[in-house]
Formats: sequence, C-alpha cells, structure tokens
Amino acid sequence: MVSDRRFPSLIAIRAFEAAARLGSFSKAAQELDTTAASVSYHVRRLEQQIGVALFLRQANHVILTRSGDIVAREAINAFAALRASFVQAAEADETHLSLTALPSLATSWLTPKLGRFRARHPDIALELDLSAVAEDLSGGRYDAAIRNGHGNWPGLRAIELLPSLFMPLCAPSLRESVAELGRDPIHPLPVPLLGRPDWWSLWYRALGFDGAIPPGRFGTQLSAEYLDIAAAVAGQGVAIGSPILFRNEIDAGRLVPAHDLVVSDGRAFWFTYPAARHDSRKIARFREWLCAEAMRDTDAARAFIRRAVVVAP
Repeated sequence: MVSDRRFPSLIAIRAFEAAARLGSFSKAAQELDTTAASVSYHVRRLEQQIGVALFLRQANHVILTRSGDIVAREAINAFAALRASFVQAAEADETHLSLTALPSLATSWLTPKLGRFRARHPDIALELDLSAVAEDLSGGRYDAAIRNGHGNWPGLRAIELLPSLFMPLCAPSLRESVAELGRDPIHPLPVPLLGRPDWWSLWYRALGFDGAIPPGRFGTQLSAEYLDIAAAVAGQGVAIGSPILFRNEIDAGRLVPAHDLVVSDGRAFWFTYPAARHDSRKIARFREWLCAEAMRDTDAARAFIRRAVVVAP
C-alpha cells in the first residue's frame, strides 16, 4: 500500500489517466499538449514510485496490466468527476453577474431599467454594488463595472455608453427667479448652488468667467449627484447635473434647465470588464442589452449633446 508520504504527483497521475483512457502515449500527449516522451517519463516515474508495472509497452500502443486496469478505472472516474465539476462551476458562474457602478448613474439611470434586463434574461441573477471609486476587476469580486473617464484602463475592455454632460437644473417654480444665473458667478441669487464646485467652475468658465465662485454661493454639500438632484427637485437650489442621467425628472416636469448652456469635461461613462473575459456569455448578454439602452438614451439626448461645450478641467 502506498503511504501518504509517497503519494504520486498529480502530473504523473494525469499522464497515466490520459494514456490509460486513450490507449496511447502519443494521443495522451496531444490531449495534454506535451510530448509522448514526457508522458512516458511521468508514467515510468509513477511505476517506479509504486513498484508496480501499469502498462505493457507495444510498438505502436500500450496495454494496461491487471494492476494498471485497477488503477485506471479509479483514475478515469476521478478525473471524469473533476471535469464535470469544472463544467458545473463554469455554468453556475454564468448565471450570476456582479456589477459595480457609480452611485448616481446606478441609482438614477441604471436601476430603473434593470427590469427589462431581467425580463429578457431571467436566468442571470444580477448583483449591483454602488461605489464612488473604481473597484478592482482583477480579483474576481466583480465581473464588470460602469466607470467614468476616458476609457483607457490597462487590462480592461471599455465600451463607451454615454457622454458626461452637466448643466444647471432646478424646480420649475425657481426658473424665473434664477434667470440671471449665467450673468456671473458673483451675482447673487435667491437660492444656493448645489453640486460639485469644480463642475460649476467649468460651467462658468464656458461662459467666459474664470474667477472663483464665492463659497457662500453654495448650499448643503451632499455626497452624490443624485442627492443634489433630489434637493433641487425639492426646491432647495440649482443643481449642476447630467440631463441624460436625470432625463426622467426633466421629462416628468420635476426639473427644468435653469440655463441653456450644456458643458462636458470630455469624459464619458464606459462599460468595462477584464479583457480575458470577453467571451463570457453573461457579460456579452449584459453588454448587448446595456449598449442598446445607452444608445436609446443618447439618441433622446441629441439636442443636449449637440450644443455641449467641452471644457478641459
């Protein structure tokens, strides 16, 4: 009986299993992407280690000995079960898609659409995580991501979805009272500015104003764009936000543009995933659906996109 200390290497066992199942060292070598001499070497080492001849060598083929036949039955069954488990694992992985996305895009644009993906692909369970920072896609925690930037992330495939636009948005009741919003960044308004100060600076720069915006012009600082928009809907100020991501609020009349100027910082939203996983069925299905949704909304926002002014940060 072979002790645990002398348990043969898996390489040797794998070479024996393939040769026993195929009846040939050369055929085993083709399957294992190696040479017949290498297969023969590992089988010989295995025979030496256990002290039993497993094959009778013939000129063009090999024949299992009685002892070899006993070992072969167990080895073939074991590797067949192992191969089946790999197939099952791969199939199970293709039924669960883990996605990470930016909070505002995921909350305001993506989530309301996910029912359509579920209806089209009920076999794929989607897990969505919100993160303001770009999560690592190489560790296996996430299958894919929706990121904002220029699309040049090493090791990742990136497919452009939507341009990154922003403009002043407010509740309809405030439109007249903020009519002088574009006069200059110092001119007082009856309500504060909401949203990222750097976006407001770019917006005013597109109007020709390079001066700093007084800190007193800003209202409550919130952690995400969708929160700024919620505050604007409530009439708490003028938010700087995307007319694409928040088109539902505009179409429903909950928000109106407080000024016609649309600005872009040159970036876009991208669907990204590891390049090595390009052929993943679940990623391909989500990619196809997501791109169709993005194209539909891009077409609906052509009026905003055509007049957007690109201002480098």
